[in-house]
Amino acid sequence: MNNKVLIENLRCIPDFPKKGINFRDVTTLYKNAECMQIMVNEMYEIYKDKGITKIVGIESRGFVMAAALAVKLGAGVVLARKPGKLPATVIKESFSKEYGVDTIEMHIDSITPDDVVLIHDDLLATGGTAKAAYKLVQHFHPKKTYINFIIEIRDEGLHGRDLFEGIELSTLLTI
Repeated sequence: MNNKVLIENLRCIPDFPKKGINFRDVTTLYKNAECMQIMVNEMYEIYKDKGITKIVGIESRGFVMAAALAVKLGAGVVLARKPGKLPATVIKESFSKEYGVDTIEMHIDSITPDDVVLIHDDLLATGGTAKAAYKLVQHFHPKKTYINFIIEIRDEGLHGRDLFEGIELSTLLTI
């Protein structure tokens, strides 16, 4: 899709969080009302006829669009969080990232087999975080699972999309 307004408002921070990584900062899109409207509308058009009942937002930047889109789709929001942030019983999944190992958790009562789930995060690079979220969601055996990102990074030799062969995946921006 690569909307010109989104591209123009996306900030890139070189060498963050470590040397050699060009961090794409979606907070510049979130603070711009026009960009928010564009992102919500583009995502809505992709998913309006998919029967989405739950949107899993991945900590923490994934929470923003998960909530905004859920309102428009009439869906619930499920949080995939870092360890120790959720108060009830959780299931967890560990994964490797570009610069370390991490874990995410979800409440054990988050999703039912009747749900159609959209997993959302801000950025797809190596795909480790989203793959862990996907594995968590599959523990619940939902009817269907989709995955969405605002940005997919390909220009740095990253191939996160390859982890999701056979799964419907969409992005708003490809860099």
